[in-house]
Amino acid sequence: MTTFEFQYLVRFEDQDRRIHYGNLTEESPADQLHGRVVAVLEGDPISGLKASGKKAMINKCIGVNYANHAQETNFKVPSQPIVFTKPADSIAGPFDEIYCHTDARAQLDYEGELCFIFSKDCRDVSETDALGYVLGYTIGNDLSARNYIPHEISGYQMSYGKSFDSFAPFGPYIVSPRTVGDPQNLRLVTKVNGQVRQNENTSDMIWNIQQIISHLSRGRTVRAGTVCMTGTPSGVGWFMKPAGFLQSGDTVDVSIEKLGSLVVTIVY
Repeated sequence: MTTFEFQYLVRFEDQDRRIHYGNLTEESPADQLHGRVVAVLEGDPISGLKASGKKAMINKCIGVNYANHAQETNFKVPSQPIVFTKPADSIAGPFDEIYCHTDARAQLDYEGELCFIFSKDCRDVSETDALGYVLGYTIGNDLSARNYIPHEISGYQMSYGKSFDSFAPFGPYIVSPRTVGDPQNLRLVTKVNGQVRQNENTSDMIWNIQQIISHLSRGRTVRAGTVCMTGTPSGVGWFMKPAGFLQSGDTVDVSIEKLGSLVVTIVY
């Protein structure tokens, strides 16, 4: 199948609860996506997409890597990117209510992040070829239960505190590399209940996208469709004075230049 060259790819449920892929030619504010009529695409982003000639209404949208964040944590930057995983059940939609398990409520934190999606299986990719494996970019919120993160509790394994169900909301769409341009020059802003908490440019990333892909694929296969979060900038709640942990009813809005906004609400 010839791959359709999308700009802003969205996966959505229509009014009859049928799931589609659709393309927008320009960024839409989060509160204007629901109810919008878009061109429906056939296929999927990995195998290929093509125009269907049909339209449908959107009913429902389905590690330390910033220098300033390392400074605020008093964290000694390692020689290689920190890698941890989130299981598929951690995925949540871009406008979902995020239920927080009782044991994760004491120190629930946000981490606004630039994400990218692998377009094809890869192994031992060079930095020179790395961007050829990027399907597109999106926004993520690496929600974290900080009470499970300290090394004396986690044994330096951060995955457990970050992998509760629904702790990886991302979206609202996949934006093509051509539309994004340079991924290392995007403004990221995170707001909690309208208050700006994070405001940084992706140029502050210690390891860029090419370096991350090369590192992740060293001696191992990374499958097409894998979503990679690239780390969060300074301004997380853990290091505020007093601490700015999330509470039930809080709304977290992560926006990245050219990628739109990801808005979720915390529910106890």
